[in-house]
Amino acid sequence: MSQTNSRYDGDTWDLASSVGATATSVAASRALASRGPDALIHDPYAEVLVKAVGVESLIRVANGEANIEDDPMLNRRRMTEQIAVRTRFFDDVFTNAARDGITQAVILASGLDTRAYRMSWPAGSVVFELDQPQVIEFKTRVMADLGVSPTADRRTVAVDLRDDWPTALREHGFDITQPTAWIAEGLLIYLPPEAQDRLLDNVTALSAPGSRFATEFMAAGTTLPDSWRDRFKKYSAQIGSDIDLPALFYDGERNSAGDYLAERGWRISTVSTRESYAANGFDLPDDETLVQFSDSTGYLTATRSQEQ
Repeated sequence: MSQTNSRYDGDTWDLASSVGATATSVAASRALASRGPDALIHDPYAEVLVKAVGVESLIRVANGEANIEDDPMLNRRRMTEQIAVRTRFFDDVFTNAARDGITQAVILASGLDTRAYRMSWPAGSVVFELDQPQVIEFKTRVMADLGVSPTADRRTVAVDLRDDWPTALREHGFDITQPTAWIAEGLLIYLPPEAQDRLLDNVTALSAPGSRFATEFMAAGTTLPDSWRDRFKKYSAQIGSDIDLPALFYDGERNSAGDYLAERGWRISTVSTRESYAANGFDLPDDETLVQFSDSTGYLTATRSQEQ
């Protein structure tokens, strides 16, 4: 399948093209980090899903064959550490929410996320997955063919997040009166700035007091240097892929998600890249750019005030 990168209003994708291929790439990294007796995370379905998509370059990542030893961010060890930090953060959001009695969860742009299958959910938990129709259909079919059942009440909502997804979500049984745990993992940069604001407005409107929302964060005014574009291209060439990741991002000034949510009544907490690596027992890669931005990037959790 084509891996065309150009973005335009209303563009769609499967898991081998455009933004969909990035979801497969993340799953390939999870598969890599799940390999071996000392695996850093445990996603038993990631490799099977990546192989089912069939992009050879990403299958090599999942198999541990893609490695750039001289790049402090793109060798196997560092790639597995990065995905372990990210996966554990979003896993913990759901685990902690469930511990605190929140039984309604939403995964925005779910891609090849397998949390509805691999995590232990309390009885009565409902997990909503939102993504493009062909993405939802593919994962549902592959997991069914594996004979794997969800560990929660998994409800799929086949919808483009640039469209009226709140209506679609409510039509699938979403309860606006109940607190919700939301995650937007690796999503916001793929939305136009105005679509990001609209998504956060919709999450706010749908969130009962006590709800939680988690995503990556970048402090206002933080921009990564153009040298990273060259690095991504180098990595794509090394593994035999034609995916130009930065071309899939929407450029232009955008609001800081944390600031935007705080202005709408959410209580914000963040953990920086430096802190998240340390919390998982890892040291930062010896990479000048990452170290430079390690305190202004990381992960964000927002909690909806009990007083609305």
